[in-house]
Formats: sequence, structure tokens, C-alpha cells
Amino acid sequence: MTPELKEKIDQLLKENKVLVFMKGSKLMPQCGFSNNVVQILSHLGIPFETVDILQDAEIRQGIKEYSNWPTIPQVYVNGEFVGGSDIMIELYQSGELQEMVEVALAS
Repeated sequence: MTPELKEKIDQLLKENKVLVFMKGSKLMPQCGFSNNVVQILSHLGIPFETVDILQDAEIRQGIKEYSNWPTIPQVYVNGEFVGGSDIMIELYQSGELQEMVEVALAS
């Protein structure tokens, strides 16, 4: 990963409390896993932004290196990598996600 790409990802994470790197956008997810994440965050009323990795091949590959996680979507809260679709479902069902995001938004 280039230093410029790392800086670009760092900046995106700094600017957004909850950020999802996904296929498509929150208005039009392009895969089922990305849609799962959008539905969970929307259901909880969590403000979040998305980065469409289909629009940027450099970020598509770079984010996998950045997080050391091979799949998309990837969810970040307060700059910290939380996980993908399966982890988000588990956190949602356990109630941990709501708590984690409330703490992040309050900071």
C-alpha cells in the first residue's frame, strides 16, 4: 500500500465516526453482505457514511491490506475496524453494536 493511499484511508476514518467500505452505497447496496450492514445500521438509526469500493480499485485492494481483513464490507467505528457482515449481525443481536456506537458518537 502506498503512503498516499494509507493517508487517504486514515483521513476518511478521521472524518467519519461510522464508516462502511462496501460494494455500492447506502442508498443502493450492490451485494447482500453490504445490504445486511446497511440494514442493521439504518434500523438502529446510526448515522454512517459509505465508501463504494467498486468505484475505486485502489481503495478496494488497499482497505483489505489496511485492516488485514480479506472481505468486504468492512465497518469502522471511531477509526477502529469492527468487522464485516457476520460480525455486525452478531454484535447487533447481542446489543453490543448499539452500545459501541453510542460511546463512539458521544466522544
